[in-house]
Amino acid sequence: MSQVQALSASPLKQFWLKWRFHINILLLLVPLGFMPKYFADARLFRGEAGLGATVIHDIKIGPWSLDLAELRDQAPRADGPAGYFKTFNAALCKTCDTGVKAIYLRIGKPRSLRAAGTIFFGTPYRMVTSLPVPPRTRPDADIWITIEGWDGSMHQASVPLAKASPATIAWLDTQGGNK
Repeated sequence: MSQVQALSASPLKQFWLKWRFHINILLLLVPLGFMPKYFADARLFRGEAGLGATVIHDIKIGPWSLDLAELRDQAPRADGPAGYFKTFNAALCKTCDTGVKAIYLRIGKPRSLRAAGTIFFGTPYRMVTSLPVPPRTRPDADIWITIEGWDGSMHQASVPLAKASPATIAWLDTQGGNK
């Protein structure tokens, strides 16, 4: 004869058996809370929501014209030991895509084409770059856009940093190292 003993369930198993349906529903509902941001980001990255925040239209650079915008209206983000970076988008005018070899962005006037800054990549109508922003940047600094043509020509224009990215100026004010 064998004896069958009734084993009592552990408290964790009792909790799971009682609440498993509600916990599973919660696991489905939590990601739904993040869906609006996901769809807004998808529209922005596809170009349906424009270039981004703080768009500056028709910047004349030599024979070309360019629109420049920061991706988000927020402070530069830290990228580990590499420092702080701000993402900018640009778009050439619809008739300006011929003859452009490369477009660069930099804080402060470049000394030469070798120090032109970060290069934009992407299609001519939706380009992106991550601009390094040193914490000691002066609030009255300019962002310089350099366009290199296929014929070897180099054209430059500048935009005040305060106009291109007010959030970066506010961030620089909190850094305190720009004196």
